Amino acid sequence: MRKTWAVLAAAAVLVPMSGGVCAQETQQQQAASATKPTPAKLDTAVFAELPMLAGPVLSPDGTRFAAQLAVKGRQYFAIVPLDGETQPQLIATGDTDINDWRWVNNEWLVLGVGKTTPVEGDEWYITRAFGVQAGTGKMVLLNSRETGQDGGTLLWTAHDGTPRALLAAQTSIYTNEAGFWPKVDEVDVSTGKHKTVLVGREGVMHWYADGAGVVRMGIGRSMDGRQRRLLYRPNARSDFRVIDRAKGLHDGLLVPSLFLPDPGKALVVQDDDKGLSALWEYDLAAMQTGKQIFASPGYDISGPVVDPVTSTLLGVEVTENRSTTHWIDPAMAALQKKLSSMVQSAQVEITSFTADRSVVIVKVGDATAPGAYFVYRAADESLQPLAMNNQTLKLRRLHPVKTIRYKARDGLEIAAVLTLPRGSTGKNLPLILMPHGGPSARDEEEWDWWSQFLAERGYAVIKPNYRGSTGYGTPFERKGEGQWGLAMQDDLNDAVKALVEQGIADPKRVCVVGGSYGGYAALRAAQRDGSLYRCAVSFAGVSDLQRLLAFNSNALGAEATGDWLKAQAPDFKAISPLFHAEDFSIPVLLVHGKKDRRVPFKQSKLMADRLATAGKTFEFIEQPEGDHFFTRQEDRLSFLKALEAFLAKYNPA
Repeated sequence: MRKTWAVLAAAAVLVPMSGGVCAQETQQQQAASATKPTPAKLDTAVFAELPMLAGPVLSPDGTRFAAQLAVKGRQYFAIVPLDGETQPQLIATGDTDINDWRWVNNEWLVLGVGKTTPVEGDEWYITRAFGVQAGTGKMVLLNSRETGQDGGTLLWTAHDGTPRALLAAQTSIYTNEAGFWPKVDEVDVSTGKHKTVLVGREGVMHWYADGAGVVRMGIGRSMDGRQRRLLYRPNARSDFRVIDRAKGLHDGLLVPSLFLPDPGKALVVQDDDKGLSALWEYDLAAMQTGKQIFASPGYDISGPVVDPVTSTLLGVEVTENRSTTHWIDPAMAALQKKLSSMVQSAQVEITSFTADRSVVIVKVGDATAPGAYFVYRAADESLQPLAMNNQTLKLRRLHPVKTIRYKARDGLEIAAVLTLPRGSTGKNLPLILMPHGGPSARDEEEWDWWSQFLAERGYAVIKPNYRGSTGYGTPFERKGEGQWGLAMQDDLNDAVKALVEQGIADPKRVCVVGGSYGGYAALRAAQRDGSLYRCAVSFAGVSDLQRLLAFNSNALGAEATGDWLKAQAPDFKAISPLFHAEDFSIPVLLVHGKKDRRVPFKQSKLMADRLATAGKTFEFIEQPEGDHFFTRQEDRLSFLKALEAFLAKYNPA
């Protein structure tokens, strides 16, 4: 039998049970299922389904929520009433990115969007902000006719029921004009009327406001990005003063994460003596760090969870083996405990809530299933279904996921996320090595449609958090400097070695699959370490680091970005697969979307041309409407089908 979750609620969700709900099968059920034939493999299209909901946020009164909503394989921005009767308002995104959304009051919210647009013979990414009326879907442009490239930075929203917000925006695209540096306006979201509250200041691109709507902080930098400074003022009547400076790769600004109600106090995220980030009190007047509020031994914290109305600390987000929130506020801790008790054998994540906690949106799920969203109402203590993230799988569990640790060849301990095919012996399995993108990122125990699809096809999947990954402290991340395609690549090979030594993986049936930086790592493996692998798959992978640097060369602060990239890989040509096509010794699959704004399509096109010239075995699939993040269901499906066929040919399970 396939395992499912069920949830205790006022209305039946799947199979209701008395006294709670359990996802575990009984011993009798397990024995019975063992005598049944092996179930047919799930169709590829099941894993390509877009998540039904992304980022649901409740309105202040809890009568609606705003989110990205998948409808027939397309993503929309949606405002959904919770009365169960009124139809949602849908806003088609087209080629426009929906970057963020925030409620201002019960009727209005601010929507931040972005789109690539031709500007003076080049392609620029332009951001804008709109007010959206919840009941009608009416949209009000919040930018002026003079707004420059960046016009969608929302700093604050009112908490008194009025439709007011603070918006930072450029009014020029030219660096020699004052309007290049963003000013801050108070905007009436319902009308679009502006009132300037802070003029732009040379060098300052980012402003920050406190909970009362006072702009308290700005981050300035030199034009090349190599020098940075932190500006601060205690109140609206004071002048800004520089309280911190930074220069170079490793010199960071101590930026407050939360201004406390006491105007002289704040909370900051900074490293402890072991290089692991933690949450600390900070005295802004004395510029001194106080007591530590929260730390997670062995891990960096992600940041504080703040009450949007009172601007007080509620909890701290941290990713250990998986993402979780440690609630500091007693009421939130009690709410988490209550909600967790209503669902057995699954993780419950509080994602949005009203100020009085009377209505809460929770996500139920774990790494073995796509999960679902539910609405909790305190009035009757009910947990009602909102949306299944995968309409076919619903609450079904698939393949087990766990974190393992292994030693790299130099003794460095590395965590990796392992997915094994359900029902397998866990021994001598065909293996997919899947390095994450970034590389300043990390993998965790969470639902991953790539890994689960591959496990469904019979492969074990290992996702190492190689040196240079985030989340394990600054020293671990810095071990990646200068090691792109070198020691970072060794870490990947050592993960395979560890699984072979444990008897989990068959060393003769290993393929490497990755996207973005992971795609680069797959290409580098095919070029450098082909004897260890049977094939390689690169989605949106980088093949030429010099071209990647040139792609970002016109951006503000590009020199600092270049410094960073050169620190990761001092010799671009030596580790760029594009220049070593003759060394490729295994078949390669290249997939890339032509509308990728993060890694240019040309990175894969040139790689394909070089492989063709070198007479190598490869396949190249262009996705005409594809982007970097698989926001279209049909692109997900075409990728999985190509991946499945390629693996069946070169590394069959």
